[in-house]
Amino acid sequence: MTTLPKDLAAHEIGPGLAGFWRALPREGRFLLSTVALQHLGRGMTLPFTVIYLHEVRHFSLDAAGTIMALLALVAALAAGPMGSLTDRLGARWMLISAGVAQSLGAVAMAFATSLPVAVLGAVLMGLSQSIGWSASNTFISALVRGPLRQRYFGVNFALLNLGIGVGGLIAGAFVDVARPVTFEAIFLLDAVLVLIPGIWLLGPLRHVHARAEHPGDGSSAATYATVLRLPGMRWVLLLAILTSFVGYGQFEAGVPAFARTISQVGTETIGVLFACNTAVIVLLQFWVLHRIEGHRRTRIGLLMLVIWLCAWGAMGLSGLLPDTLAAAALVVLFGALFGLGETLLQPTLPAITNDMAPDHLRGRVNAAQSTAFMGGGVLGPLAAGFLLDRDLGGLFIGIIIGGLAVTAWVMLRLERIISPAVNGVLVTAGDEQPVR
Repeated sequence: MTTLPKDLAAHEIGPGLAGFWRALPREGRFLLSTVALQHLGRGMTLPFTVIYLHEVRHFSLDAAGTIMALLALVAALAAGPMGSLTDRLGARWMLISAGVAQSLGAVAMAFATSLPVAVLGAVLMGLSQSIGWSASNTFISALVRGPLRQRYFGVNFALLNLGIGVGGLIAGAFVDVARPVTFEAIFLLDAVLVLIPGIWLLGPLRHVHARAEHPGDGSSAATYATVLRLPGMRWVLLLAILTSFVGYGQFEAGVPAFARTISQVGTETIGVLFACNTAVIVLLQFWVLHRIEGHRRTRIGLLMLVIWLCAWGAMGLSGLLPDTLAAAALVVLFGALFGLGETLLQPTLPAITNDMAPDHLRGRVNAAQSTAFMGGGVLGPLAAGFLLDRDLGGLFIGIIIGGLAVTAWVMLRLERIISPAVNGVLVTAGDEQPVR
């Protein structure tokens, strides 16, 4: 049996996706095999949750945005305790628990004819997210490390988006705001698909607990205070808040709401937006992984911010051309550009976080990042709901652009603090100078 985590130098990993797959331990292959299918249901529901709550269940955009923010708030508040449990119980059991909570939340959301039921669904989904991010990254880090870990994060993200994008395309052609049963169906399907990884976690992966023992030398207590003292950790947390606010927090709430209410495009266009986003990630992620290896992760992050700036520019322009083919094209272009930026962000920020984390603190480190990320996820939908409900689309885009500028400044500050190794720069043996 392969000793875990498996660690290979970059030159020991074969070329292409086939070489990556051969380099993985058996456990890593099992874990990757269900990622796309697991997220297919999420892809069906993710682009349309705000539309569902607003146009089918007749909640105001303010209320719909608040429900999405509540989901993120629960995830943020629960992430700390869940990170401690991940270090204590192991990531495997936490991943199983996350699947169950997400499934129950999707069932509740399917029948959210009243505000309390919608709130219940959001709370359960938020609880799932509070567990899932920390436990998933911790579990992956227990399987692989080094260059193989960075590639794993990237391929995992591509497969995740494959499921989300295909799901969004299917749902975009299937759901109809005049037929609530179509929305109920996609939430119920999500409730089933999210449980699939449990088959592997209870079977072939049952021996991988992803629970590290404390070193026992008293050098670092297993507390969140210790986590915050890690070099660069506070800047990483601020970076997580900002990238969530200007990116993912809007992708689930602000983007569909802006596209529908300001750009006035149809649900089919929003489905194509998510499908195009996925296509870019799936087609380019592995090529991007090869190109960025050995380069500073913070500089890669800056390039991502420039691409996201172009994406939000396209979205803002679509609002000036409402209910036109040009608006629809610009909305889809946003999805493509946003996806290109994601291919740069997702292999780098999780790798920075996990490369700076001691094994016995890994659950807490990932939970702290998850909390920060969800903090941005709370502010994002709240800001989007408040501004777009008042037809302030221009101000909404302006705030996002300002947020991108602040994020770039934080990225440069982080670069000064973390070591070249944590920043993904190859260093020659016996030499502290980066190779490139």
